[in-house]
Amino acid sequence: MTAQPPETSPHTVPPGEIRASHDDREAVVEQLRDAAAEGRIDLDELDARLEAALKSKTHGELAVLTADLPSPEPPESEPPLVLKGGMSGASRGPGRWEVPGHVIAHGGLGGVKLDFTRVECRRTEIVVEAYGEMAGVTIVIPDAWAADTGGVDPGLGGLTDKTTPGRLPGTPLIRLTGAGGMAGLVVRHPNRRERRKLLSDPGRP
Repeated sequence: MTAQPPETSPHTVPPGEIRASHDDREAVVEQLRDAAAEGRIDLDELDARLEAALKSKTHGELAVLTADLPSPEPPESEPPLVLKGGMSGASRGPGRWEVPGHVIAHGGLGGVKLDFTRVECRRTEIVVEAYGEMAGVTIVIPDAWAADTGGVDPGLGGLTDKTTPGRLPGTPLIRLTGAGGMAGLVVRHPNRRERRKLLSDPGRP
């Protein structure tokens, strides 16, 4: 009779030996880049730490790289961006704009459009809390980004998700929550007209 290996539980593994995910590594990369921008580490040290971060396999290996740096502020300390459609509508983008970790969009009577196609964002995740209400909310994300729509209540207007599941490493995940309301929510990649504009003048703000 062949002896069976003893059962192991993830709870018996020391925290520092837990395997790191892509998001774990990207969070450390972002913290290191911020530290360099603040003058806490020089460029040579930044390059060395970034290389080590991308090769790290455990939480412990990542922790060593940021042990002498201040802890990043928790996301809840940053106020959300709130957009209200009102009577005439509201939008953010397609130009470059500062992307917070949390966006709240109320479609109102005029609708809201969020366009992320020209932003430069080093966040690993952006929470978009959208309420379609009477006119709806449309969210446009780059092809390399992905969206998680599992937290949405479709409501009467429903949810239209035209995004592809493929997500390039290092790009943000849009975590969509909220409710479709009467007009619904749409999350998609750029359409043909928007793609033509991006190709004709990619640097345009």
